[in-house]
Amino acid sequence: MSTIWFMIVAVMVAVYVLLDGFDLGAGAVHLFIARNDEERRTVIRAIGPVWDGNEVWLLAAGGTLYFAFPLLYASSFSGFYLPLMMVLWLLMLRAIGIEFRHHIQERVWQGFFDTIFGVSSILLAIFFGAALGNVVRGVPLNADGYFFEPLWTNWRVGAQNGILDWYTVVCGVVALVTLVVHGSLYLANKTEGQLNVRARKVASWLWPVQVLLTIFSLIATVYVVPHVLDNYSKWPVGYLVPALVIGSLVYMYIAHSRRNDKGAFLASCVYIVGMLVGAAFALYPNVLPASTGAQFSLTIYNTAAGAHGLSVGFVWWTIGMVLALGYFVFVYRMFRGKVKLEEGSEHGY
Repeated sequence: MSTIWFMIVAVMVAVYVLLDGFDLGAGAVHLFIARNDEERRTVIRAIGPVWDGNEVWLLAAGGTLYFAFPLLYASSFSGFYLPLMMVLWLLMLRAIGIEFRHHIQERVWQGFFDTIFGVSSILLAIFFGAALGNVVRGVPLNADGYFFEPLWTNWRVGAQNGILDWYTVVCGVVALVTLVVHGSLYLANKTEGQLNVRARKVASWLWPVQVLLTIFSLIATVYVVPHVLDNYSKWPVGYLVPALVIGSLVYMYIAHSRRNDKGAFLASCVYIVGMLVGAAFALYPNVLPASTGAQFSLTIYNTAAGAHGLSVGFVWWTIGMVLALGYFVFVYRMFRGKVKLEEGSEHGY
């Protein structure tokens, strides 16, 4: 059951990044591709009916983590207290930016809230990438399973790391570029006219950067965590994951070149899932590696809840997920197709 719940948590995190990733990317890029109020309203309308529902997956992943691996939840939420508070504030500011611009008609305030929405989306993408970098690199856990990290130290990777160092910053940049491409492809798929053209241009410009950063991040990860490929050697089936990542990047380019916006966006989805699954596969059975020594690492074995609770919880989790997936399928089917502004539409979307 511990392994099953490890996979469940990984899947829920991947779903969150997949869904909230495109509206984070849309927010990060909208100040640059939307040239007037109508175009900015179109961008917000493209994500309007789904952005807050997408964020529910973050709460669901946190709740699942608390239920399945309570010690991991306690350790990580205390050790990462400062960045978690920063993420919460950014999530709130992003919501304020989306909602408030439609209640104030002054251009100055609309521009202010558009900026809040854009900047908070950019910073959230970077923070989420840096968070994943911290997990892969390891944190300074001690014997009682807890740790403290300052925001930064000397920017080097060692036993006593800061939250930000050169490696986690690289991970943050990879996340930002990935989500900007993801969001741009989503907007290209949902919009028409000049907005579609500009969104496609952003994706075209950043695709080579995404490829180079993917290669560099893999090299950096092997350098920082030499044993990261051990599971791939132990279970060679894992090499299907990097093949999937490479294939998705190739198809993203082909589909984008052929103006197949939907195909390019789906390829971006596969790329994100592949990167996250690859990281989870490399970490297993660790859920939070220790930079201070493998004996201090938190694993699925020393952090999991009781076997009976995990078994019963799996039944209820399955029921809840069936209902949640049904709801999301319904919403996205209702919202399919190109978006258009309508006069008198509530909140602008």
